[in-house]
Amino acid sequence: MTSMFRCYLVNEEKRGAIGKLSMTDLPAGEVLIRGRYSSLNYKDALAATGHPGVARQLPHIPGIDVAGYVEECTTGDFQPGEQVLVTGYELGAPRWGGWSEFVRVPAEWVVRVPPSLSLRDVMVLGTAGFTAAQGVGALRLHGITPEKGEILVTGASGGVGSIAVAILARLGYQVVAMTGKEAAQEKLVRWGASRVIGREQIHVAAEKPLLPTRWAGAIDTVGGQVLATVLKETAHRGCVATCGNVAGVELPLTVFPFILRGVKLDGIDSAMCPHPQRLEIWKRLAKEWLPADLDGFATEVGLAELSDYVEQILQGQIVGRIVVDLQG
Repeated sequence: MTSMFRCYLVNEEKRGAIGKLSMTDLPAGEVLIRGRYSSLNYKDALAATGHPGVARQLPHIPGIDVAGYVEECTTGDFQPGEQVLVTGYELGAPRWGGWSEFVRVPAEWVVRVPPSLSLRDVMVLGTAGFTAAQGVGALRLHGITPEKGEILVTGASGGVGSIAVAILARLGYQVVAMTGKEAAQEKLVRWGASRVIGREQIHVAAEKPLLPTRWAGAIDTVGGQVLATVLKETAHRGCVATCGNVAGVELPLTVFPFILRGVKLDGIDSAMCPHPQRLEIWKRLAKEWLPADLDGFATEVGLAELSDYVEQILQGQIVGRIVVDLQG
């Protein structure tokens, strides 16, 4: 085994450079993975720019997702050559992540790749698909079935939103996709949206505690005032699953949606999802929740091309998913 490996290294001197490190530099862990694919998420872009809330110490390797082959496992839980994936936990934040030819992690973080999916497939899904699936699961847990009415997905052109649209559509829901990107409308319809609306169509009426109902449920990826408005517009006994905060961390809201309409607000925490639930979600994503035309969601880039895409995702210019070829 080679003692040196390539990675996307963030340091004080030259952030975002392709560097080389020794195998001895990797953190402790029971499973050594030869990475084949990773992905680009908003959190990765923050780490790639040295954001202290994500990359707590420099040097740092971003990448909250990785898929590849087991090289070594000291616990006996995995055999060399097995195809595995890791999403979440501390991978890429604060621990060194998946933008690397080799990754070492605790065995409890590792999931076998479902037989019906390839290493590339699971990185098209990645944390974004895993998060979207949890949001869908939250709606179903609270009895939000297709006949209840339209489901809103905010930030629908992003990674989580686009896959949420596709999963919901496959399960028979009428999905309304909210996006600020006019150029993404055609893709969203192709991915399963029954209609597409702009941000301006989510009414902002901060002084009103409730608004006329529009949605049986929602998957919110942006937070802030958008989330507050969506909750005010959610129908009786509806559910909103939320996972993002790009529109803000404040929630200007009264308790009325919850105590007068019985609306449920479910927070989605992907990083620390317990292992049994994690396995069940991947099982569903590999079968009945697998989006149609998975390749259509992804743009593939090499490790050396990442810097340009980091800037694009920070500027809100990415539609769908970015898959990282760790050999590219």
